[in-house]
Amino acid sequence: MGNKNRQNILFLFPDQLRFDWTSNNQDLPIRTPYLNQLQQEGMTFTKTICASPLCAPSRASLASGKEYDHCPVKDNQDDYPLNEYTFYRQLRESGYHVLGCGKFDLNKGSCTSGQPAWGLDGKRFLNEWGFSNGINNEGKMDGVNSGKNKPQGPYMQHLEEQGLREKHIQDFDLRRSTKGATFPTLLPDVSYCDNWIGQNGLNLINSVPVGESWFLQVNFTGPHAPMDITQSMAELYQNEVFPLPDDDKLPAETHQAIRRNYAAMIENIDRWIGLYLEVLEKRGDLSNTLIVFSSDHGEMLGDHGRWGKGDPYHPSVSVPLVVSGPKVEQQIVSTLPTTILDLTATFLEYANLKIPEEMDSRSLKSLLESQTNVHRDYVFSGLKKWRMVYDGRYKLINNWQKDYLLFDTETDPNELNDLSLNPKYQDHLNRLNQQLEKHKLNTTL
Repeated sequence: MGNKNRQNILFLFPDQLRFDWTSNNQDLPIRTPYLNQLQQEGMTFTKTICASPLCAPSRASLASGKEYDHCPVKDNQDDYPLNEYTFYRQLRESGYHVLGCGKFDLNKGSCTSGQPAWGLDGKRFLNEWGFSNGINNEGKMDGVNSGKNKPQGPYMQHLEEQGLREKHIQDFDLRRSTKGATFPTLLPDVSYCDNWIGQNGLNLINSVPVGESWFLQVNFTGPHAPMDITQSMAELYQNEVFPLPDDDKLPAETHQAIRRNYAAMIENIDRWIGLYLEVLEKRGDLSNTLIVFSSDHGEMLGDHGRWGKGDPYHPSVSVPLVVSGPKVEQQIVSTLPTTILDLTATFLEYANLKIPEEMDSRSLKSLLESQTNVHRDYVFSGLKKWRMVYDGRYKLINNWQKDYLLFDTETDPNELNDLSLNPKYQDHLNRLNQQLEKHKLNTTL
């Protein structure tokens, strides 16, 4: 199949961006004007979860189009098998220029075990995964941990060439020894990792001949911890005040500073949306490009007294999802339960390709183009021992802290009131548990 006249696909994929940290949330003084623009020109999904709230399993589920229990990657210690199917390979075989940059984490196990992972040019394993070109760089801590003596990946190699590698390592060592560290990095804006990644993505787009179809996935490392920001980013929210959770264990001043940095990282990523829109306009690609913005998982950010990800609570498992492009309905907000797992089939359908029968992913294309108003009734997530089912309002968690936790996310958005033992909600518990049991049977390898 020729690759001309099919839609381009731009997939912007930050790391650890929770669902409610955009300017949609009127309770937060956060600014995401370019994401707002995509929302005005497309569809926003407000009930989206990830297949697993951890970097490697979430990204592997996306690559395979399979639920966590079907996917071979169960934890960050696992590599994605090189002989395993990826939708990237299917796109490339159909004639697309398949491009990617940033933190892929499909070889996360090697990254964390000290094995050769990226190559100084960032091209190790890209061909096997299905990419035509790209730069796979280190995550924040993986780069510092592996690059103590010499660079092991392209980002630390860039810093080495700029005479910044040792300063960057010293900076991160200080962050690790300083609880709640929020001081600015010494890096100039141009060498800050997300800015370096963003520019790499623009270079990749411009490497494709005008008129030929391309797919680009931009894996920003932010707003993943540590909360490192440049001096210019530190000025964005220095006077803003964020609401804090009641049960946080950190001093309010420290937590406030962390939230300011988290917001600054998000606004910086939003700035790159604008830069990508400019380049697409200049190339004449904007009217023929599907643009998708989401994240691999969220960040607890002190809610429930917890930080990071890996939890079944919404701040960890729920993510933003915005889609715009040709024929996508504009200014639509969907409250249907969705999962980023479904992006896999969506990309394939927009590329006019067959969706493999063994894939768990379900395309959003008909929903995006208002050819239907139904999608899934239930979505699922899991990690290690726990599993979760969500219907867009009620959420049942199995094997997390106790046998069952049931939350009504509409009346109790902070998930503080467990309803699992309340007789009034037994029908909901039984209904969701039936779906969870059915899901477990359907995903038994």
